Amino acid sequence: MTDSPIMLKQAIPYIRLYKGKIFVVKVGGRIVGRRDMLDNLIEDICLLQQVGVKIVLVHGGGPQATEMSRKLGLEPEIIAGRRVTDAKTLEVAKMVYAGTLNIDILSSCRTHHSPAVGISGVDGGLITAHKRQKGMVEKTPGAEPVEVDFGFVGDIDKVNPKVLNHLLEGGLTPVVSCLGADEEGVILNINADSVAQAIAGALGAEKLVIVTDTEGLLKDASDPSSLVSYTDAEEIETFKREGRLTGGMLPKVDACVKALRGGVRRTHIINGTKPGALLREIFTNAGCGTMIVERREKQTYQQAELAPEPQAVSA
Repeated sequence: MTDSPIMLKQAIPYIRLYKGKIFVVKVGGRIVGRRDMLDNLIEDICLLQQVGVKIVLVHGGGPQATEMSRKLGLEPEIIAGRRVTDAKTLEVAKMVYAGTLNIDILSSCRTHHSPAVGISGVDGGLITAHKRQKGMVEKTPGAEPVEVDFGFVGDIDKVNPKVLNHLLEGGLTPVVSCLGADEEGVILNINADSVAQAIAGALGAEKLVIVTDTEGLLKDASDPSSLVSYTDAEEIETFKREGRLTGGMLPKVDACVKALRGGVRRTHIINGTKPGALLREIFTNAGCGTMIVERREKQTYQQAELAPEPQAVSA
């Protein structure tokens, strides 16, 4: 409690900076699956809304989809952080993502008196995607590529943010599950990090925040103390070449870099298992996770966070 006045003073310039801005927050299934952790995150989101930040919440649900698949006698196959989705697995994704998990999040929002609406990328033509073609994929960085058919996995063609803007203007929080459709209405399973990145770009969001169950980006995946608190797209590419980014972290950092190149000002990866992580990352000088910018200058995390909006550069 003695630190509260200090933390509040630190937060004031950030509150001024972000009032009226849009944040896209993506939360993974491991956080959604724990009601205590989910409630902590929603509580943080409610506070952000109270100080004038508009939130779009995108969620995944990989662990729950895996659990449901196995209950139904289906063994999941995940390659390079992406779930292979045949017709039966697609039915699981529809049940879990747009059903159980979306409703659980809405329940938490209601508990915290935050009006929210659950939608998917199919609603209102939000996300148009195409079925991913067969291709050669490295199962791990540097491994021999193999041909993979991801089935009903979608790659995003476009986002129509009209429905999201309508909800935000009405004071509602859109809670978006990671399904989309092609022009013919075929339902596709889309990586939630990719959905969040595409939505953030389409909305011109100030921030994309990916909430996971690790500290953030680590120099050594086996050492939680090796957190990289501030980095840029160029260094991310170096980490990839060195094989430091594997599994589920790959689509997360890729989403961050794509979001930055699509006009999002700052991206973050934080540990949602810790209460208050979102507020500490947004409102304190040091943050608590990894902030990724497009180009890192010789400045501290705090200076980078409070730096003026970069000037637009024409392509």
